[in-house]
Amino acid sequence: MLSLEKDVEMLRDFGLTTNQAKVYLALVRLGYASVGRIAKESMVRREDVYRILPKLQKMGLVEKLLGKPVKIRATPVDEALSVLIKHEEETVQERLEEFRTKKEVFLKRFKKNKIKPELEGELGDFVYLSERHGIIGRMLMMIKTAEREIDLVCSRSKLMQFLYEFAEPLKKAIKKKVSVRVVSEISEYEHAVPRILEEYLSPKNFVDLKYTSLSSSHYIITDSKQALIATTTEGNLAENPCLWTSNKNLVGVLQGNFEDLWHSSFSWKSVQVNKVPEKVVDFVKGLRPTNHVIFVYDSKEAKRNVLFSYLKFGLESGEMVVYVTAEESIDEIREAMQSYGINVEKYGQKGALRILNYNEIYIIDGEFNINMTMSVWNKLYGESLAKGFNGMRVTGEMSCFFKHNLLQELLEYESALHRVLEIPMIAICAYSASALNESKDPVNLYTELVKAHSTVLFAGIDNKLGKIEIRKA
Repeated sequence: MLSLEKDVEMLRDFGLTTNQAKVYLALVRLGYASVGRIAKESMVRREDVYRILPKLQKMGLVEKLLGKPVKIRATPVDEALSVLIKHEEETVQERLEEFRTKKEVFLKRFKKNKIKPELEGELGDFVYLSERHGIIGRMLMMIKTAEREIDLVCSRSKLMQFLYEFAEPLKKAIKKKVSVRVVSEISEYEHAVPRILEEYLSPKNFVDLKYTSLSSSHYIITDSKQALIATTTEGNLAENPCLWTSNKNLVGVLQGNFEDLWHSSFSWKSVQVNKVPEKVVDFVKGLRPTNHVIFVYDSKEAKRNVLFSYLKFGLESGEMVVYVTAEESIDEIREAMQSYGINVEKYGQKGALRILNYNEIYIIDGEFNINMTMSVWNKLYGESLAKGFNGMRVTGEMSCFFKHNLLQELLEYESALHRVLEIPMIAICAYSASALNESKDPVNLYTELVKAHSTVLFAGIDNKLGKIEIRKA
């Protein structure tokens, strides 16, 4: 009974009434039934069931079976939930369109009546903002009204959040030839993410990034006219109160501070890092079962160097390894592994090395079925245990999802795997930087992918095989 009540409660979150949820769940349990049987099973009055069924049918949750007596069948739960989600999306979209229309009508009336907000002298020079919406709104206003320059000082975690939150308005500002200067801190490894985002946001170099050891406050200045200052460097973007000011003296002091910081910082282009092999070996040795890593590369050499090192260590540690290829043929990967120093024939005969084409596990007959893919991984893990291996580590080239235009399915799959895998294997999902950058919305796509992984690994940025970055997501 408690389980049923919980199911009803959850369906109410999807927009159903209590009785609609009871009737639908009764049908799911019965498979198909007459109105009388449904009323008895759901404990909803017969006359109410008659009124509810047409509504559920219109929503796509039930269907009538022809015959005497007429019987009703429920749409499968997963399909029904998808229908309800689609309906909510359409409702929200209609609501947004309604708001946009009302906004235009209101602004026309507002301008026609020449109603002007009396802000000059009323707001004063300072505004204390304590709520996230107010802080985000003020940042958005500053970016939209910027005419010449946007200067930003913040930690790299806040920088990523800033670029994600304001990607579109920043692109519009850059199109107006507004320059963006950013000062952030550098970690032990080179911070490659801003560089990728920079290429997406600013192909004409209107965005410039420098590194320093941050001890300064976090703030943003636009056109040397207004500034938004964080009251603390802790927490996430807009999580803590901020102070906005248009006071010329304070803005002038902050602008001077920024210029000093800018000229004492160093360009990300000058960052030197260690060689890939040393870091990769240390990295792969530290991976443990359930680790789920996203790996971004921009050259075939970088991809092979990292992934082959990762798999070779697993083979030498008595693990079963699986490589799913989407960009090269199986024979090309086998040959490249052999050249790298992996005894492909020996490990293949032992069953320790499996090289699969993506159409054997990810996209079969042009379609992706998450249950089938997960079933294959479970089967392979079971085989690794049955053959006495110490564990299993896998890697897959994910470009096949881009090739087949299945990005939404890709996000659902990565999210289903979780940051910590339910199967006690180690997994590296390999992404081509060019495929990410050429997607419709690379910033949002990258951000969602990072959320689904525990660690982010970059190698071969700018086709320089010697560069690498490893960081926790």
